[in-house]
Order: sequence, then C-alpha cells, then structure tokens
Amino acid sequence: MMSQDNQSQKAAVYIHIPFCSHLCYYCNFNKVLIQGQPVQEYLTALLKEIKLTLAQYPNTEIGTIYIGGGTPSALTVPQLDYLMTGLNELLPIHGQEFTFEANPNDLLGQEKLALLRQAGVNRLSIGVQSFNDDVLQKIGRTHTAAEAKQAVYNAKTAGFDNMSIDLIYRLPGQDTVDFKNSLTQALALDIPHYATYSLILEQRTVFYNLMRRGKLHLPSQDMEADMYQLAMDMFAEHGVEQYEISNFAKPGFQSQHNLVYWHNEHYFGFGAGASGYLNNTRYQNFGPIQQYLKPLQQDQLPVLNTENITEDQQIEEQMFLGLRLNAGVSKSRFEKRFGRSISAVYPTVIPKLLAADLITETADAYTLTPHGRFIGNDVFEEFMLV
Repeated sequence: MMSQDNQSQKAAVYIHIPFCSHLCYYCNFNKVLIQGQPVQEYLTALLKEIKLTLAQYPNTEIGTIYIGGGTPSALTVPQLDYLMTGLNELLPIHGQEFTFEANPNDLLGQEKLALLRQAGVNRLSIGVQSFNDDVLQKIGRTHTAAEAKQAVYNAKTAGFDNMSIDLIYRLPGQDTVDFKNSLTQALALDIPHYATYSLILEQRTVFYNLMRRGKLHLPSQDMEADMYQLAMDMFAEHGVEQYEISNFAKPGFQSQHNLVYWHNEHYFGFGAGASGYLNNTRYQNFGPIQQYLKPLQQDQLPVLNTENITEDQQIEEQMFLGLRLNAGVSKSRFEKRFGRSISAVYPTVIPKLLAADLITETADAYTLTPHGRFIGNDVFEEFMLV
C-alpha cells in the first residue's frame, strides 16, 4: 500500500466483478457463473473494501475508474443500482473517464444503460470478439453479430459517445477473409475505440484443455501475422490511429485508464482477485469469493500477498509497458523517475536493438519499429536486468 507520505499522489481505480452468465472458452480471468453466488454479499463487501482502503488515503486524487470482470453487466438492475449508488457515495466521480465492461446481450434494453449514464459512467467497453455467428458459437459466446450491433446502437441512443469494442483474431474456424469481414463491420459502427487481440491459450480454459488433447485447430502463425497487419492497415485507412500494440482510437479517445498501466503509474485494485500497484508495492486480493469475503467480515482488507517492486523491476516494467505504446518510452519521464538516462541503464542493449531495426529513437523516446512490434516479447526480454 502507499505510504502515508505519498497520500497526495494520483491513482486510478479498478473494480472487479467476477460474475458471468456464461463462461467463454478462452477466458482465464477470475470469474464464476453468477447463478447461486452471493452477489449481494459480494457487492456489500466490495464497497466496504473501497471504504476501508480510501480511509487510509483520504487525500489521494482519484483518476480514472474502470469496472471490469467477469461480466459487470451480468448484474441485475437492482444490483447495479446498489453498486453504483455506493460508488457515488465513496468515490469522487466528477466527469473523469469512467469505463464499464459489458456483454452485448446485456445491452439489448435501455434500463441498464440509463442507470449507468445516471451514475456517471461515460465509457463502455463491449466484448464483441467477432461478427461471425459461427465463430462466436465456437468460442463460447452467447450473443450474435446482430445483437452486438444493436447493443452499440442502444448505447449511442442512451448518450454514450465514448465506447470501445474488443475483437479477437486467430480464433478456431477463422481466416483472414473472415477477420476482414469482422473489421469491416466493426468500422461501420463508427465508434471511437477498438481493441484487437490475438488469441492466447491460457491455462484453466476450455481451449487450453482442447489444445492439450490435440483437438483445437487454429490459424497458422503466418495467418496470425497477416490478420494483425490487416487490422493495422484497415484502422489506419479509417483514421483510427494505433496508439498501443493492441489498441486503436480516433484522436482524443485513447483509453486513459489503460494508459495508467502502460505508463507504469499507480492504481487501486478492488474486488476478488484484483491487483493494485501503489507506491512501488504490488498487491493482490484473494480470488475465491468466500476467501475474499471472510477478511472483510472482520473489517480487514482481503489482501492475499504484497510484493515490493525493486528499482530494477520498476525500470524493466517501465520499458516493457512503455514500448507497447506507439509513443514509446519517454526519455525525460524515465530520467525524472529513476535519475538515470535509458542509455546509461542499457548501454549495450539500446545500440543492439537500434542496429537490428527493432527499436527507433526520437528526440524524447524509444519506440518499437513495425518489425519490432511483431516480435515485441522478444524485444522486451532484452531489457531484463536480472
């Protein structure tokens, strides 16, 4: 947690809702099926966690707010109302970016959208993933392409002019023609932000188990690279600028909350399994819901573990995270934070990567080249100090 000396610093807020109405085959986030879960007890405990934590840091300036999951939109209208009323009492919500994650089929009516607008939410992140109904079925999604479009229309009608949709590529049954079709339909929605990710096979997922049994057939790595290039090209053609490896936005609509992560800045993590990063200390909450609830029943914070992040680790993370951004790692910001220049910390790595055309240097930053972006993880490994 932050020391008392640093209470005045700014921190973003992440709030985790672990409940889902169904479980997608690729997702390994901390989540459970909502049926039969102590949802109301969880929401009450969550608000208590926020209250207990903020009481320790009353002068902390709250930046962005992001409610993720799980599926926050799986909550009923009364549950959402309870949560939002509590958040408005505890957090200073004054027009800063306030994002709420939603599934398309939870936005087919106006009631939840109206409630969110009234509560101060001003940005939606909608999990579309594909506009091919067959692909959606293969990955365990329960909405259709038509419902995704209707959800975006409903959100616009409710007054949301800032929203993002997620698209995944390298999915079973997908090829470049299909992905191009999804990109075309996504761009036709004319929204300000898109996130597109390559499928990652995570442990404890249906897809991972199928892969282990040789029953998961995915596009080749070459096709994956073609899909990524296609996304970059099509977004650029439509004036949607890439600002991070997986994120694209119209000017002025970059995700301010995610920029906190990529700039390696401070954030609170509230809820089961959530992580926070405060004053060079990372902490993680208990993930299983009953283990999360138990300490809060005793008015104790539900922290599973904490880790002090050494300066070398902070430097590594500053490079890994910052290089994900098209703007790169700022030399001046790095030197202000660590009292040393990037070139002084990495006297051999920087020239090596420049010569290999994996990074490039501007007046105040080091950035990945187009080639470096395709093999970003290999570049990041070069900045390991230990």
